Amino acid sequence: MNKNERVVENLNRALHELFASDPRVFLLGEDILDPYGGAFKVSRGLSSRFAGRVLATPLSEATFLGIGGGLALCGEKVIVEIMFGDFLALGYDIILNFVSKATAMYGRPLAINLVVRCPVGGNRAYGPTHSQSMQKYFLGIPHLSLFELSPFHDNTLLLNKLINLGQPCILFEDKVLYTQRMAVDGVIDDYFAWEALDHKGNFIRVFLDGDGAVVPDCLLIAPGGMVARCLHAMKDLLLNDEISTQLIVPSQLYPFDVNTLVTALPSIKHIAIVEESTAGGTWGSEVAQQLYPQLWGKLKQPIQLIHSRACVIPTASHLEKQVLVQAEDISCAIRRAIYVTD
Repeated sequence: MNKNERVVENLNRALHELFASDPRVFLLGEDILDPYGGAFKVSRGLSSRFAGRVLATPLSEATFLGIGGGLALCGEKVIVEIMFGDFLALGYDIILNFVSKATAMYGRPLAINLVVRCPVGGNRAYGPTHSQSMQKYFLGIPHLSLFELSPFHDNTLLLNKLINLGQPCILFEDKVLYTQRMAVDGVIDDYFAWEALDHKGNFIRVFLDGDGAVVPDCLLIAPGGMVARCLHAMKDLLLNDEISTQLIVPSQLYPFDVNTLVTALPSIKHIAIVEESTAGGTWGSEVAQQLYPQLWGKLKQPIQLIHSRACVIPTASHLEKQVLVQAEDISCAIRRAIYVTD
């Protein structure tokens, strides 16, 4: 992995390598053919190299999710690209009532190798129907796994894992990540370092360089799209309040491997879970309810859930920032928690 490689470049290269190594892989989606190569250019170059396996579709998410599911049912390996994650709602029935159930409703286990790539999130001024975080709407569906892009998890390994998972999965790709650079060599900047927390590389731990063994004042848990904002908040808390923090970034959001996480955690007194979605039935609340039985009595206060405001996402950039979680929202929430309890 090149240290100057952007996340979108790493993801595009991973797709090319996957297609070159496995002739059974197909890609379906809107406007994915060259020279356009998809709304965010993740699929650039694929149709030129693998023309028969890259299929442009009509503007009908339910239709091409159904086709993708049918191909997977027939034994092919299929990646479906959703142009904007918000549009995944148009194919919700296919995911809920077809592909997730197809693995288990024919009297025997059946492999469904289907990956739905789904750009999500705001901070790009795309407006209310192109900026939502959709993760919470797919939690708890049996036989459906949820993953999220991050600057730490190499996409060649990730896509190979997902396309051979044997059950459908959704890869959420926060749009703010596409132009950011991949993290390499265990170093983020002059302040923070990172490492894999488990041997599978699912969890990444970000810590103050040189203080990896020190128990932090607060542990943040956040998906990949929130990494940059969490890092800004962590630096602010360190320099202005001498509050030490660590950050855990999972690749797999659901099912969530809480046992591996708890086993690797130091004796943390404060935990904050950060996500961009609005409150209510969220990934963060799912993680919190799994952590409570194992950490009850050890925490100084309830786990903090930091969300965006319950509001339609504005198109105007300055208003959008007031609605969606920003770095200052994270640092302010942690300050309040620590100063109130300590």
